[in-house]
Amino acid sequence: MKKAFSLIVVFFAITTIAFAQKGVIKFTKESHDFGKVPQGTPVTYTFEFTNTGTDPVVISNAQPSCGCTTPDWTKSAVLPGQKGFVKATYNAASMGSFNKNVTVVSNAERASIPLNLTGEVTAKEGASTAAATPAAAPAAEKSKKKSAKTSR
Repeated sequence: MKKAFSLIVVFFAITTIAFAQKGVIKFTKESHDFGKVPQGTPVTYTFEFTNTGTDPVVISNAQPSCGCTTPDWTKSAVLPGQKGFVKATYNAASMGSFNKNVTVVSNAERASIPLNLTGEVTAKEGASTAAATPAAAPAAEKSKKKSAKTSR
């Protein structure tokens, strides 16, 4: 009985040590609000992290929630105590509020970490007058074509 109990204690000790030996990603921030962004202007934020664990951390992927967000990240192993980054660029093409995610996948204790980007895309200054001018031109061309057809 003592032998069985000793084996169980040794087993738990080994598994506890094995699971404790992991890299841990600790981001300074897991979300960023860009506020108001002019339409057509890409915006970028760099999420920084520190490996607070005992093993190296390797990010295998940073998956954006849509094609309008482009991620970049530290490709090499981040050793314990070292810093790394995940950079996300949002292409502010469509007006309105946005809420986008970049999911970081790694060998760390928390294998999947979502990073959040929010903000509101607004019209560029002067865009309302520029938008009105091209719309008027096709209408003028159309009426010229129409009058040309009736004069024949």
